[in-house]
Amino acid sequence: MVFSSLLFVFLFLVASYSIYLLCGKTINAKNVILLVSSLIFYAWGGPALVSLLCLMAFICWAGAIIIDNAERKKLRLALCWATVAVCIAILIIFKYTVFAITNVYALFNIDSPIPSIALPIGISFYTFQLISYVIDVYRSEVKAQRKYWHLLLYASLFHQCIAGPIVRYADVENDIENRVMKREEISRGITRFAFGLAKKAVLANGCGAIVDAFFTNSDTGALMTAGEISALPALAVVIGVFTYMLQLYLDFSAYSDMAIGMGLMIGFHYKENFNYPYVATSVTDFWRRWHISLSTFFRDYVYIPLGGNRVTVPRHIINMFVVWALTGFWHGASWNYLFWGLYWFVFLVLEKYLIKPKKNPRGLIRIGRTALTLVIVFFASMLFKFEDLSSLGQAFLNLFGRNGFTDAATNLVLKNNMFFIIFASIVSTPIVPAVAALASKTRATAAVSKVVGALIPAALVVVSAICLAGNSYNPFLYFQF
Repeated sequence: MVFSSLLFVFLFLVASYSIYLLCGKTINAKNVILLVSSLIFYAWGGPALVSLLCLMAFICWAGAIIIDNAERKKLRLALCWATVAVCIAILIIFKYTVFAITNVYALFNIDSPIPSIALPIGISFYTFQLISYVIDVYRSEVKAQRKYWHLLLYASLFHQCIAGPIVRYADVENDIENRVMKREEISRGITRFAFGLAKKAVLANGCGAIVDAFFTNSDTGALMTAGEISALPALAVVIGVFTYMLQLYLDFSAYSDMAIGMGLMIGFHYKENFNYPYVATSVTDFWRRWHISLSTFFRDYVYIPLGGNRVTVPRHIINMFVVWALTGFWHGASWNYLFWGLYWFVFLVLEKYLIKPKKNPRGLIRIGRTALTLVIVFFASMLFKFEDLSSLGQAFLNLFGRNGFTDAATNLVLKNNMFFIIFASIVSTPIVPAVAALASKTRATAAVSKVVGALIPAALVVVSAICLAGNSYNPFLYFQF
C-alpha cells in the first residue's frame, strides 16, 4: 500500500484516523490503535517482513535498556557497538548479500545460481532510526524506553516508516506519550498532506511519464539497454535527465510532505526533510537542503565521531570520503550509487579547499552559482538513474551530439509537455509559497487568500484522485532504498 493510492487515501487513512478519534481520550488507547494501524500498513507489502521490523525493534529496545543500566563507560560503549553491529549486519544481509555474491561470481567466473533475497520495504530508514536511538541512549541524550511497544511504535509509524524522513527518537519522545491534537495543526496537516498528494500524483508521476518516454522501452516496459540509449539524440538525454531531476525531488519531497502532514493531524512533529534544494547556490548548500534527515544522520553519527573538520586536512578528506561512500551505498546495492556518493565527495572537497564560495551571494552571482549547482546536480542525476554503467556511458556520450541534437520524436515529446515541465520546475522553487505569503499580507487580498487556502486542499485531493484513478500502483522512488 502506498500513500498515493485511492485505497490508502479514501479507505485506510480515513478508517484508521476515524478509529483513532473514536477510541477515547487516553493516550495509551490511541497509541495501540496507531501501532496496529502501522503494522497493518507495513504488512500490506509483505506480512512476513513485519517480524523483521519487530525483531530489530526488540534488539534495540533490549540493548538500549542494558546500556542505560550499565555504569562503566567501556561496557556501555561495547554494548552500544554490539547492538548497532547487529542492526547493520541485518541490513547488510538483506540489502547487500546478492550484490556481494554477484560481484564475487563475476570476479572469479563462477557459474552458479545467485540466491534471491527480498529487500524489506523501508529497511534502510527504520534501521537508521533505531541505530540513532541506541546511540542517543548511550550518549545519555535520551532515556531508554522501557515499554517495548512504544519503541516499536516509534520504528513503525506508518506516516514515515517506509521512506522517511529519518526521525530521531528525541524529536518524538514527548509526542508518543503526551501529544495533543490542536485544531490549527490538524488544518495545517491536512493542507500539507493534500499538497504532497498532488505533488506526487500530478507532478512527480507526470515527470516520470516523460522520463519513461525517453528511457523506457515501450514494448517491454523496462529501462532501455545501453544499445538503445546509444541511439538517442542529445536533447532527449537532456530532457530525460532534467525531468528525472524534477521527478526525484517532487516524488521524495511529496512523501515527506504527506508524512509531516499526517503526523501533524494527530500531534506528531516531524522535522523538515527538504528546503527547495534546486535553488541552492553551492554543493554544500544543496546538501543542507536535500534529504536533510539523512545528511544530518551521517553528520551526527559518522562524520563528527570520526573527528569532523577538527582534524588535519588529510584526515578531514578521509572523513568526508567515508561519509559519502556510505551515503552512496546506503541508497542501493549497485556500483553507480557508490560512484554517485563519491561524485558528491569530489565536489564538496573542491568547494571546501579550492573554490571556497562566499555565503549569501546576490544578484547575477547568485543566479550563476545556482545554475552551476544545477549542472552538477544534473550529472549526479545521470549517475543515480542508470544502474548499468554501460547505459550511463552511452547517455553521457550522447550529450556531445554524436546522434545529432534532436529528432522528430524528441521534439514531439517536448512540444506536448513543455508547459508541464515549466510548471513542475516552478513548483520545485519557493516562488509559489512566496506569492501566497505576499497575498496573505495584503489587506485587499487577505480575505480571498483565506478562502482560497481553505478550498485548495479539497481541490488538490479531487485532482489527485482523478489522476490516480486506474493507476493501481505508483510507488515512490525511495521505496527501493
